[in-house]
Amino acid sequence: ACCLHSTLHSPHTITLRESRRRSQSERRGQEAMASERNGDGGKECAGENGNGGGGGVSLEMPEIRYTRLFINGAFVDAVSGKTLETRDPRTGDVIASIAEGDKEDVDLAVKAAREAFDHGKWPRMPGSERGRIMMKYADLVEQHAEELTLLESLDAGKPRMATRAVDLGTSVRSLRYFAGAADKIHGETLKMSRQFQGHTLREPIGVAGLIIPWNFPAIMFFSKVAPALAAGCTMVVKPAEQTPLSALYFAHLAKQAGVPDGVINVITGFGPTAGAAIASHMDVDMVSFTGSTSVGRLVMEASARSNLKPVSLELGGKSPLIVFDDADVDMAVGLAISANFFNKGEACVAASRVYLQEGIYDGFVKKLAQRMESWVVGDPFDPRVNQGPQVDKVQCERVLSYIDHGKREGATVLTGGKPCGQSGYYIEPTVFTDVKDDMIIAKEEIFGPVMCLMKFR
Repeated sequence: ACCLHSTLHSPHTITLRESRRRSQSERRGQEAMASERNGDGGKECAGENGNGGGGGVSLEMPEIRYTRLFINGAFVDAVSGKTLETRDPRTGDVIASIAEGDKEDVDLAVKAAREAFDHGKWPRMPGSERGRIMMKYADLVEQHAEELTLLESLDAGKPRMATRAVDLGTSVRSLRYFAGAADKIHGETLKMSRQFQGHTLREPIGVAGLIIPWNFPAIMFFSKVAPALAAGCTMVVKPAEQTPLSALYFAHLAKQAGVPDGVINVITGFGPTAGAAIASHMDVDMVSFTGSTSVGRLVMEASARSNLKPVSLELGGKSPLIVFDDADVDMAVGLAISANFFNKGEACVAASRVYLQEGIYDGFVKKLAQRMESWVVGDPFDPRVNQGPQVDKVQCERVLSYIDHGKREGATVLTGGKPCGQSGYYIEPTVFTDVKDDMIIAKEEIFGPVMCLMKFR
C-alpha cells in the first residue's frame, strides 16, 4: 500500500525556531505569547522510496501574539481567568494557553456588539465606506498571509503550501468579494393589484453569532464574517477550541483596518459553554454554525428555546463519487484521491463513498493502489508532504475507531489502515474495498483520510 516511513525520521528535517515563553506580565503588556518549544520539528514521512532525500529546511515560526479574548476592540482576559491549551497536532505539545471564554464573557461581547449595532456607525455607514474598510482589511490579511499561513498550519496540521494557496487565498478573495457587495444591497419595487406602491428593503439583522469549525478556520471565519460586515451587522465569533490562533489575529487586523470597536468580537472557548451561550443568548439576532449534525441540532434547539432567532447550519455530509465504465480511469483516480484525502479528509464535502461500475472496478483499484504509493504523510511544513496530522487526539482516535469498525465488518484494507509515526496524530491514508452499504464506514461521516470503494452493476 502506501510507502510510508513510519518512524517519521529522515536526513531531510525541518527546523522550527521559536521563542521561549515570556513572563506573564510582559505577555499581557504586549499582548504576546511565544511557544514554549524550541523543537526540531522532526516529523516527516519519506517519499516514494521511503527515505528523505536532500538538505534541510529551516522555518522561523511566528510568535503567538494574540491569546486573549477580543471584546469591544481590546484583548482581555476571561472573566474567570481560565485558559485552555491549543496543541501542535504534529507532536501533541502545547503551542500556547488561550483565554477560555464562558457565558459571562459572551454576555460582555454581545453587549458590545449590541451597542455597536444600535448606536454605532457601522450599520449607518454608507455601503461604499464599509466596502472601503473591508478592502483595507483584505489587504492587511494579504500582507500578513505568510505569518497567518504558519499559524494555521501549526494549529490545524494543514500542509503549508496548500494553506497559503487555498485557505489564505480564499479568505482574501471572500473579503474582497463581499466588500464589493456592500454598496449593492437593495430591495425591489413591486407592482401591486390596486393603487398601492410596494417595495422591499434589505436591512442588517443585528447581532450575529458566528460559530467556526476547526477544519478550515480561516476560510470559515471569513465566509461568515465578510457577508455580515458587508450587510452592516455586528458579531460575536467563536472559533473552534482546537484552532483559535488565526481568528484572534484576524480580530487584530480588523481593528487596524478601521472596523469600529464592538463590530467584531472573538470569544475563544468550548462549545458546551461559550458556544451554547451564543446560541441561547436573548440578544443575539441570528446564529450561523458550521460543524457536526449532532451539535447543529443543539444549536437549533437552543435558538428556538431562547428568542427564536434564525439559524444558518452547514453540517456533516457523506458525499458519493460515482464512476461509470466509460470514465477515464486515470482522471477518476485522481479525482477520488483529491475528493477523499484533501485536507486529511477533514471536509464536509469529502466524497468518501466511491461507487464503481463493475467493468472499471478492477482497473480503478489497481491504479489507485499504485498512486497511493507516492502519497506522503508527514510534517505539514515539509513541501513534499501531501497530508499532515489530524487536528487533535480526539479526532485521530475517532478516525482510527472507524477504521477498526471497517475491518471488523469485513471490509478489505487496500492501503493504510493504521497510525503513522511515533508521536502526533498521523494516520495512513486508508482505502477499503469490498464495502457494503450497510457498514458503519459507508453510513457515517468519518471526517478523516478514509475511502470506501463499492461496486455496482
